[in-house]
Order: sequence, then structure tokens, then C-alpha cells
Amino acid sequence: MQQLKFEPSWNKAVAAKDREQIERIFRRTKNHVNKDILFSPIRVAINHKKEFLATVLIHNFTSQELAFNNTRLVYTMENELVAEHVFTVPALTLPPETSMPWTFIFPTHNYVEEIPSLEGNLRIEGPKST
Repeated sequence: MQQLKFEPSWNKAVAAKDREQIERIFRRTKNHVNKDILFSPIRVAINHKKEFLATVLIHNFTSQELAFNNTRLVYTMENELVAEHVFTVPALTLPPETSMPWTFIFPTHNYVEEIPSLEGNLRIEGPKST
């Protein structure tokens, strides 16, 4: 059964309103049929450093632990590439059947200039890291 988990620093820092939004998204998406990895969008933004931020609820519906070690993520809108980057995030490990919110930061040179929206899709491109 899918469980919602917060990384310890997120658990301390997340605002009550944001936690409610994440829990709502989790309830709506936790019963996914496919046993795969799914990213549910929470918010996107461009920060003061002009980096693209994609905050998502990562669902690990598989029976294996999910880690992000040299994992290429792509963000697309209407099948057009908007952002891509290879991530290694030691603090981000999802046990099987676990969902966790996370913000992926795409450096300035790794996304197109148009303003991304929640209509986009984040996915792992290439082999999944375990």
C-alpha cells in the first residue's frame, strides 16, 4: 500500500498549506494501476538565480528502492523538451511503494526560456537508478 513520506528537512520546513496540497495530490494519485515511477506536479517556478524549479510528488509504485544517482530527468510540455538535467541526490531515496515531495532544480543553461507551467510532465529518461 502506497505511503506518503516527507524527507526530514521537508517535514520540518513545509508550510501547513503546502502540506495540505501535497496530501490532497497524494490522495488523488496514490492508487495508480501501473507499478512504475510517476511524478505528480505540485508547482513550477523560476528562482532569483534564473534556475527552473520543478516541485513534484514522486511516486515509487515499484517493489524496489528508488535512488537518484546520475539520473537524467526531462520536463516536457506538449511533447516539447523544456528542461533536462542529470541529477545525483544522495538525500533522495524512496523505499518501495512510497511517495515523497521533492524540488528538482534545473540550472539556467538546462531549460528553454519560455515560462514552464504545471501542464508539463517530468519523467526519468533512460535507465532508472536503484
